[in-house]
Amino acid sequence: MNTLSYKTISLNKDAAASGKEWLLVDAEGQTVGRLATRVANLLRGKHKPSFTPHMDCGDNVIIINAEKIVFTGKKMTDKIYQRYTGYPGGQRETTPAKVLATHPERILEHAIRGMLPKNRLGAALYRNLYIYAGSEHPHQGQTPKAININDIR
Repeated sequence: MNTLSYKTISLNKDAAASGKEWLLVDAEGQTVGRLATRVANLLRGKHKPSFTPHMDCGDNVIIINAEKIVFTGKKMTDKIYQRYTGYPGGQRETTPAKVLATHPERILEHAIRGMLPKNRLGAALYRNLYIYAGSEHPHQGQTPKAININDIR
């Protein structure tokens, strides 16, 4: 019987926690969807050779300058975010232009959260994401590594 020359690696909780890094991403001039997919992959850990689908083996990601993101085409005025309050007639609509004026980090939060798994793992991965509107962030103690998001595929 032939045996495989390689073994499938499955991380345990301790090994996954030891490989976490802090990454700093600058969102200035970035397109929302392209930035969101790359950040979701970083949070999930798909860029690592030891990716395990059922574990939180991704990195902690800090996004700065969230107010300087861009949409392609006319999405800034034509795209609609819908929510429901839970009351009759409580459907509310807003555009990215209005959200960007009041809470710019919510656009990226909404886009990235939609690309994560819809279960307890997705909720745990979402807690590793930190988004700030300005260029300042309170995570200097973790010494985040600044990365160019355009280099990640």
